[in-house]
Amino acid sequence: MKGRVAMRGFLIRHWPRVYHFKLLTLLVLTSAFGCADPDPSARLREQIASELSQVRGTFAIAWKDLQTGESLLINADTLFHAASTMKTPVMIEVFRQATTGKFDLTDSVTIKNEFYSIVDSSLYSLSVTEDSDTLLYQQIGLKKSISDLVYDMIIVSSNLATNIIIDLVDARNVTQSMRNLGAENIEVLRGVEDIKAYNAGLSNRTTARDLLVIFEHLAKGDLIDSVANTRMMEILFDQRFNDIIPALLPDGIKVAHKTGSITGVHHDSGIVILPDRRRYVLVLLSKDLQDFGVGTAALARVSKHIYDFVINQDHR
Repeated sequence: MKGRVAMRGFLIRHWPRVYHFKLLTLLVLTSAFGCADPDPSARLREQIASELSQVRGTFAIAWKDLQTGESLLINADTLFHAASTMKTPVMIEVFRQATTGKFDLTDSVTIKNEFYSIVDSSLYSLSVTEDSDTLLYQQIGLKKSISDLVYDMIIVSSNLATNIIIDLVDARNVTQSMRNLGAENIEVLRGVEDIKAYNAGLSNRTTARDLLVIFEHLAKGDLIDSVANTRMMEILFDQRFNDIIPALLPDGIKVAHKTGSITGVHHDSGIVILPDRRRYVLVLLSKDLQDFGVGTAALARVSKHIYDFVINQDHR
C-alpha cells in the first residue's frame, strides 16, 4: 500500500511536468509501483519514472540481466522508427549470408550513390550533409570490401554504406532473419533517405523487445557461429557514438552497441559487459522528444541507474 501512496504522491507533486509523459508509459509504471509485493527492483523503476517524467517524449526500455534472468520492460512492444538501430539486423544478415557462401566478407563492391525507391523504383541519392560519414562519398566509383562497409555502417553509422549493403542482402531477407530469431515486430523495409517511402509511411520500425531479443542472441553467442558472433561483437565495441548507454558508466565497462537518431528520436541498444564478465542487454528508445539533448541526458542517467542496480545486486 505504501508503494501505491508514494506513486500517487509523486504524480501529484510533479503533475505539471508529468503531463507530457505518455499515457502508456504512466500506466505501465503505475502498475509496477502499485504492486503490493516487495519488489527488489521497485526502487529502480521509481528512479526511471523520476528521470523520464521530467522529459517531454515517449520512451521504451528493455533490460535483461543474463546471469540472473531478471528483466525490466517498459513500453517494450510500442513501435518506434528504428532509425539507425536497424543497422544491427542488417549486419547480422550480412554475416548470415556470408556463412551460407553467398559471398565472402573480403569481396569488394563498387561504391555508388544511386538507389531505387521501394515506392516506384525511381532513383534517389543520399546527401553527404545528412550523413554522419562523409569520407565514403569521396570514394564513389571505387571498390571497397563488404567487411569494411559493414564496419563503417556500424561504428560511424554510414548511411551510404548502409544502402549499399542493403542492396547486397535485400531488406526483406533482413526482416525474415529477425523473425527467425523471434523478433516479431521489427521490420526493415528500405535503406536510408528514401523520401518517397517515408512520405508514404513506409519506414523501418522496431520495438524495445525485439532489439532485446536480437542482442540477447548475440550476447549468448548463438546467432550464427562463434566466428561471426565474435566479429560482430568486435565491431559493436568500436561504436563511435557513446552518449547514451556508456556515457555515465565507469572506465573498464565494455559496451557493444548501436545507436540511432533522427529528429525527435534517439535510441541506443546493446550489451554491457562488466569487469567480472557479468553482462546484461539494454535497449533505450525514445521518440517525440521536444528537447533532443535533454532526452539524451535522461536516457544516459537511466543507463547509469540500471548499471548501479546490477552491480549492487550482491548487496541486497
